[in-house]
Amino acid sequence: MKHGKKYNEAAKQIDRSVAYDPNEAISLAKKTAVAKFDETIELHIKTGCDGRHAEQQIRGAVVLPHGTGKTVKVLVFAKGDKLTEAEAAGADFVGGEELIPKIQNEGWLEFDVVVATPDMMGVVGRLGKVLGPKGLMPNPKAGTVTMDVTKAINDIKAGKIEYRLDKTNIIHVPLGKASFEEEKLQDNFRAVMDAIQKAKPSALKGQYLRSITLSSTMGPGVKISTAKF
Repeated sequence: MKHGKKYNEAAKQIDRSVAYDPNEAISLAKKTAVAKFDETIELHIKTGCDGRHAEQQIRGAVVLPHGTGKTVKVLVFAKGDKLTEAEAAGADFVGGEELIPKIQNEGWLEFDVVVATPDMMGVVGRLGKVLGPKGLMPNPKAGTVTMDVTKAINDIKAGKIEYRLDKTNIIHVPLGKASFEEEKLQDNFRAVMDAIQKAKPSALKGQYLRSITLSSTMGPGVKISTAKF
């Protein structure tokens, strides 16, 4: 893959053979974020899990202490009083069955997270083929299938992120923006790592965290030492 001049200049600041201390890696990821926009600092964790086995699946959510730096649009599927509650809690979009054709047929996807009350999952389930591949399907483990829509919305708006294994058993999560102070990114990093360490499947044999890499949206990867974890 051919990289541009800016990327190559940034990459020179990183020793590919070194696994850095987390704080040093955060500092380097910030320094090498040289795009014209405020890049996201992303964390990529390669696990020893085999997601094809249900007992080795990892999925959950964590509230980042300093948020993601991104404005998150929340869609809530509910009915009755819960619709009013969702609106009062600051949901960007609320509705029920009438939203199905809008999403299915018109391709409306102007939201980042979907929350649903349990009694609406029969309706939301019909959107599985659309929402599933985009990682937008509500899930009890992530706290997005709940009767407490106020808490769900507040957590999401405060910086709650989901983590899950992808098809290659890697977890990808945002840690915040390159414009964040290093201390804020460090706090967010610790929150994510604590959650992922606690999520280790008991069925897993062998090494859990194979590699940890940090990078900005357009920047080079910085390896983090797994020794501490």
